Amino acid sequence: MKTLVILTGPTGVGKTELSLRLARELGSPVFSCDSRQMYREMRIGTAAPTDEELNLVPHYFVGNLSIHDYYSAARFESEALALFDRHFAKGHECLLMTGGSMLYIDAICKGIDEMPDVDPELRRELLLRLEEKGLDDILAQLRLLDPDYYHEVDRRNPKRVLHGLEICLMTGKPFSTFRLRQPKERPFRILKCCLDRERSDLYQRIDRRVLSMMEQGLEQEARSLYPFRDLNALNTVGYRELFDYFDGKCSLEQAVAQIQFNSHKYARKQLTWFRRDLEYHWMNPSDADNALSVILSLCE
Repeated sequence: MKTLVILTGPTGVGKTELSLRLARELGSPVFSCDSRQMYREMRIGTAAPTDEELNLVPHYFVGNLSIHDYYSAARFESEALALFDRHFAKGHECLLMTGGSMLYIDAICKGIDEMPDVDPELRRELLLRLEEKGLDDILAQLRLLDPDYYHEVDRRNPKRVLHGLEICLMTGKPFSTFRLRQPKERPFRILKCCLDRERSDLYQRIDRRVLSMMEQGLEQEARSLYPFRDLNALNTVGYRELFDYFDGKCSLEQAVAQIQFNSHKYARKQLTWFRRDLEYHWMNPSDADNALSVILSLCE
């Protein structure tokens, strides 16, 4: 059976370098499953592959969107599966998907429930209401219309709260009734590989990368995006903290330290998520040759 290799791990662990080597060994493009590297305006803050790295191996889902574009895990599922089918049909035995966005990985491994398309006018109305009245107002109505989803959703995530309410208002049914959570069968084998390092090593790598981003011009990139700071795409570590600095809420040094701290926190969240799935094969990228050898043997 054809095989999709998923190479994932926490932010800063070293996925990009190993994925380039693995892609060349497999003769596969790199299919990114990083939900923020898709936005072309956010290259520095998302540690997107450099032009040199992009030229080494064909990449999909990197810099393919604008921050103004609407995108979803369901759309990613549809577009990625179509690409997989095309490349498997060309004779590829193994394809490589890499990145750390948990929801996008789940979209490929388990599938996203079919949802009605949202009316753009309703979305604009709710976004305006969110801006004028705040998230608590949206949550109050969601609690009335769908108490099950209200108690389950991350109530600090406006995008997910709004989407739940959108479906409730459009269909007259609770959003939770559309979430069947029945895993979909795929016409290929999925091999899950997760990279990890000693915690102190991982944190040091993250801290160095944040400083490197600042040297590359992250502050200037964030300033160019500041007028659009309310967009969901920019609700992202590295930008939120610099927006606080621009607003005078902290010093630049404090903002950089907060980026490092929040990146550590996000890495822990990712690892907790991945460890729930017993299908992952774990390896340390500090021994890249061994990790590569293990993955290639698993593909056989």
